[in-house]
Amino acid sequence: MPLVKAGVVVLDCAEPERLAAFYTELLEAEETEATANRIEIRSPDGTRLAFRRDMNATPPSWPRPENSLQAHLEFVVDDLDAAERRVVSLGGRPVEAKNPPGPSESRGCTDPAGHSFTLRRSTPSAPKQG
Repeated sequence: MPLVKAGVVVLDCAEPERLAAFYTELLEAEETEATANRIEIRSPDGTRLAFRRDMNATPPSWPRPENSLQAHLEFVVDDLDAAERRVVSLGGRPVEAKNPPGPSESRGCTDPAGHSFTLRRSTPSAPKQG
């Protein structure tokens, strides 16, 4: 048995209840643990996310270059248009990409608290460019 196991991705935010509701709906997940300052959910495929209250949380500034994206969530989808509509209906928003408009294999979005994530048709095989 390994000494260290993969745990859970934790997003800091001012309103964990609101963010947990967003991701619970988006991922069709269920709440597995909740305290006054932290909520954890698990999706049907086993993905675990937690949302921790941070009264001083500020949204990341991605895609502005002065505060480049260091980490983000990535979700695999079959239908980019339908997934993006779902994100918007739940209070998230699409993020304008640097690439020109046209067919794409991924789309950037933010959740209601400003954390960025990517909707992707399949797992990328090439390194990030730019």
